[in-house]
Amino acid sequence: MKALRNVLTKLLNVLAGVSFIAMVVLTCWQVFTRYVLQDPSPWSEELVSYLFAWASLLGASLITGERGHMNIPIVVERVGAGMQKTLGILGELVAFAFSAIILVYGGVQISQLALGQMTSSLGIAVGVFYVVLPLCGVLNMIYTVLNIADICKNGTETKQEGA
Repeated sequence: MKALRNVLTKLLNVLAGVSFIAMVVLTCWQVFTRYVLQDPSPWSEELVSYLFAWASLLGASLITGERGHMNIPIVVERVGAGMQKTLGILGELVAFAFSAIILVYGGVQISQLALGQMTSSLGIAVGVFYVVLPLCGVLNMIYTVLNIADICKNGTETKQEGA
C-alpha cells in the first residue's frame, strides 16, 4: 500500500508541477503578446484558467493523501485514543463519500453534459477540462482507503510521514 501511495503522490507532484510551469510560461506569453506585440493572446488566458483548476484539484488530492484536509483537532484531542481512531476513520469515510458522490458521480455528469459545449478561444469541448473532477474523485477515494488502512494500523497521526 505504501508503494501505491508513493507512486500516486509522485505522479500528482509531477502533474501539478508541470501544470504550474505551463501556467507561468503561458502567463509570460500573455504579457509579451499584450504589451510587446500589442495583440493579446486569448487562448493562453483561457488555458491558464483551466490549468489553474486542474492544479488546484490535483493539489487537493495530494492533501487528501497526506490527511491534511480540514479537521477540528481541539475536539479530537479531548477524547481517548480509541475514539480518536474512530473519528479519524469517520472523517475519511466522509471524504470518501464526498469524493464518490460529488466529484466522481457529479463530475461524470457535468463532463458528459459539457461535451457539447466548446471553449471560446481554444475550440475544445469544455467537458474535456471537467474530466479532472472524476479523476481527482477516484484519486481521493484511493487515498482515503489507504488512509483508513493506515489509521487502523498506526493510529491517528494527521499527516503521513514520507508521503
